[in-house]
Amino acid sequence: MALPARLDELLGDLDRLADRSERIDALIGIANRFRDVPQRVAERPFGEEHKVPACESQAYVFAEPRRDGTLDFHFAVENPQGISAKAMAVILGETVSGAPLEEIAELPGDIVYRIFGRELSMGKSMGLMAMVSMVAHSARQAAA
Repeated sequence: MALPARLDELLGDLDRLADRSERIDALIGIANRFRDVPQRVAERPFGEEHKVPACESQAYVFAEPRRDGTLDFHFAVENPQGISAKAMAVILGETVSGAPLEEIAELPGDIVYRIFGRELSMGKSMGLMAMVSMVAHSARQAAA
């Protein structure tokens, strides 16, 4: 299974961070780049169909079609303390937007562990995996 090229590159970069504190700093830096879903895509209150199930940070996923048939992904994270959800939103938004739908559709949820490690709580892990799953589902729908 091939991951989108930009995601694969980012995962490789994170894999090279052997020190846990370096990885945490890198992920906080990524989370700091988070930008809320643009108003042209969605406005509050967001529809439940976009809400990520089991996400403690009340995250939402929005897929915006591109002219070339691919998708741009946008996110809302309603919990201001949702650093891991914001980091995941930035990672997905920056690395899978514009990627081939077939690659996005096959995203494995366990990339969450490769990004964050296994130290996250079960609740956080499940929410982040659900974000990945919603992105993959959006790609499958667009490809159909």
